[in-house]
Amino acid sequence: MATVVLENVTKIIKGSTVLSNISLSLECGKAYGFYGHNGSGKSMLFRTIAGLIRPTSGKVVVFDKEIGKDSSFPENMGLIIETVGFWPYYTGFENLKTLAAIRHVISNEEIKETIKRVGLDPNDKRPYSKYSLGMKQRLGIAQALMEKPKLLLLDEPTNALDDEGIKLFRQLICEEIEKSTTVLISSHNKEELSILCSSFFKMSAGLISDVTEEIRHEI
Repeated sequence: MATVVLENVTKIIKGSTVLSNISLSLECGKAYGFYGHNGSGKSMLFRTIAGLIRPTSGKVVVFDKEIGKDSSFPENMGLIIETVGFWPYYTGFENLKTLAAIRHVISNEEIKETIKRVGLDPNDKRPYSKYSLGMKQRLGIAQALMEKPKLLLLDEPTNALDDEGIKLFRQLICEEIEKSTTVLISSHNKEELSILCSSFFKMSAGLISDVTEEIRHEI
């Protein structure tokens, strides 16, 4: 069953084509990797799937609903695109509790459990502004995971993580795949994607220029 379907998606901004005629069908319970240099279109593609921008032409369908027509944004989605905007003077728990209040689908205990999953202390009283870069990235991963999404869009999720953090991230993604979550990950590191993903796509100038299937290694 396809979770995400793109049909001839093109995005033009100020006369510049940032996505060009992209068609994809991504199944549930798999991790897909996207790699390429800065400006290749990875983040723009994720923004389009997430409903944050609308394609100039083509169609994006997530969970059998066309984004922008049947639904404004995909349901049941967790997201990291570039820097996550947290409140600097709230603790990690307070930040996630504030975000969780938008949908009211998880309890305080579930928030705390997610914070523990990413290797942070839910009772840490330090404000977010005092977090290290690695701690900030872990909290960003926690906000993407906390509402138990069936679709994860993770743009450069291992930025600022140390070796221990990267190992934990890999474990978390494997757990999500086992739950039949569809996971999309972008990275500059092709080898990192090959560890986590069963298929990955090279992007260049808004195009998918290469596709590699079924290469995931055992962690």
